[in-house]
Amino acid sequence: MCEQLGMPVEGTVTGDQIDAMDDADLARTAPDVTVFARVSPEQKARVILALRQKGRAVGFLGDGVNDALALHRADVGISVDSAVDVAKDAADMILLEKDLGVLADGVTEGRRIFANTIKYVLMGTSSNFGNMFSASLASLLLPFLPMPPGQILLNNLLYDSSQLAIPTDNVDASQLRAPSHWDIPAIRRFMLLFGPISSLFDFATFGLMLVAFHAAPPEFRSGWFIESIATQTLIVFAVRTRRVPFLRSRPALPLTLGVLAVVALGTWLPYSPAAGFLGFTPLPAPFFLALVGMVVAYLVLVELAKVLYYSRLERPRDAAIRRRAYRHRIARRAARFSVATGVRTRQARPASPLAVGEDER
Repeated sequence: MCEQLGMPVEGTVTGDQIDAMDDADLARTAPDVTVFARVSPEQKARVILALRQKGRAVGFLGDGVNDALALHRADVGISVDSAVDVAKDAADMILLEKDLGVLADGVTEGRRIFANTIKYVLMGTSSNFGNMFSASLASLLLPFLPMPPGQILLNNLLYDSSQLAIPTDNVDASQLRAPSHWDIPAIRRFMLLFGPISSLFDFATFGLMLVAFHAAPPEFRSGWFIESIATQTLIVFAVRTRRVPFLRSRPALPLTLGVLAVVALGTWLPYSPAAGFLGFTPLPAPFFLALVGMVVAYLVLVELAKVLYYSRLERPRDAAIRRRAYRHRIARRAARFSVATGVRTRQARPASPLAVGEDER
């Protein structure tokens, strides 16, 4: 049947052969086997445990009473709406359609959501760290507040509003091919690298306003407000992909329009009727010429830093972190109490979509 379906078979084991193996032998044999035939409920559970001990992520599909034990032992137990009650109770997922493709669609959607979530996390941590550093140092050196609380809150409101469209953003195909993991050290390194870059251009704006334009406090605050909004929001186009933005990876239209609208609104506020109420004042035209140059230089520097960041991310030290993440298998219904198993990960090999134990098949 597998040959007729075009599915390669690398090995076959029967229930009698499984009974002749101890757990260690089964753990060595199971990853190289495609078909397990004539197996009892207990033997199914043994095969699943053997594969999990080898670091594999095991999904099991069943609808009968004799599948309940295996459904419970698998990382993900899958049943169907027409299954017996005990199988549905033991399963993690119940298919309402006769189509295994919904599982693949669910995995893809989960990876897309995770990728878009990470975009906001990276932007938020780096920009907030940079702004905090800039505001703290400016408060120590300047005889006036660099930005009053009301303007800071307005800045944050506009910044967060521009990111409301991130859930609709496109995700690169490379990010959908394999699962991603929550990596706090990588996020921290991103923050420590890109946050100071944001502060560097904040300080450049401070120097421009104080030295070149001899700005009074309202002009200083207006200039920094506009520069901060522009750099904080436009960086999303660089952060959202490892590739060159727009040329090799296009953002979604809602995200593009949302970011540009927020930048335009922030630039217009010093000229709006509410400028006096908000503490802003109009700025001279040469400031905007300098601002365009600084924003372009900022985005170019971010792209160069991005190349450095992702090249370091692929070094062996980071690969070891990812291997530990793969070894950390979370038990069903007990995620908060799980610990790393310490089992060495075995590289998944391409095989039949219906083979027991194939990663995410």
